[in-house]
Amino acid sequence: MIFVTGGTGLVGSHILLRLAKEKKEFKALKRKDSSLGVCYKIFHYYGEQEAFKSINWFEGDINDITSLEEGMENCNMVLHSAGLVSFQSLDVDLLNKVNIEGTSNIMNIALSKKIKKVGYVSSIATLGRNSTNKMVDEETHFKITRHESNYAISKYYAEQEVWRACAEGLDVIIVNPSVILGPGNWDKGSSKIFQKIFNGLKFYTKGATGYVDVIDVADALLKLMFSDIKNQRFILNGANLKYRDCFNRIARRMGKPESTIEVGNILKSIAWRLEYIKSFLLGTTPLLTKETANSAMRSHKFSANKISQKLNFSFTDIDDTINKYSDWFISEKKSS
Repeated sequence: MIFVTGGTGLVGSHILLRLAKEKKEFKALKRKDSSLGVCYKIFHYYGEQEAFKSINWFEGDINDITSLEEGMENCNMVLHSAGLVSFQSLDVDLLNKVNIEGTSNIMNIALSKKIKKVGYVSSIATLGRNSTNKMVDEETHFKITRHESNYAISKYYAEQEVWRACAEGLDVIIVNPSVILGPGNWDKGSSKIFQKIFNGLKFYTKGATGYVDVIDVADALLKLMFSDIKNQRFILNGANLKYRDCFNRIARRMGKPESTIEVGNILKSIAWRLEYIKSFLLGTTPLLTKETANSAMRSHKFSANKISQKLNFSFTDIDDTINKYSDWFISEKKSS
């Protein structure tokens, strides 16, 4: 039996989809107030409505010890994809509670229940990239500086909880996805970029980063979990692209104008403040914050050679990923 956290989110829903299609025995943790809307929508995208009905939901919370103990009973594997993604400075305490404390709880109970293997969905944000322009790989060590976001720091310390449990005898796998592209909630997370471009995104920065298809994230994690590989981390990255390149590929597929205005340091400082005011007035979450604005000015390249060599794993072509999700977004817009 497999215990899955984060099943109502983008990555977690795709993990559940894969498990359901393969007829694996699993149960999925959900909070009492969590909506199943995104998960159902994702299953619907792939024509797997019947598979959605097979999900065994278990009510609880990664910060509720009792529910975790009950949830992991009779399980031999844990897939931990639950976490908070936020670049709002006011969310630092919540980031620490969910990402660090929640992960610590998972690891402690996995140890007490003698779980055979735990897979943790981390982030490229936990990889070192402060003092070099070289390709980042699994051995590039993280350094906490003023450039790192509270989100990155929380995920880094969450990883330390995983390695601590590993040192205490738990077999683990950590995956570090780059920016995840996928469907579901177009108003949240990295999927929100499709919405922004559809509405007309005029600005771009000189920065660059990595991108990966959410399907590849779920597939890679499960292949690692059902292999003999253990106690290692793996970068999951399908392509390294400049922000402008990624934005314009999406825009062209959607038939929208490309981004033409380059954002420098002065405009960057103005932009995130205007976005903050706009979101405050509208009661929405800003896509651009001080942290994301600073990050977008930097260029980083990530190597996924390790998993490609260990598992002979091939990532989805980035244009196929962009075209697929752009088409799904447009189709959903037309039907709404």
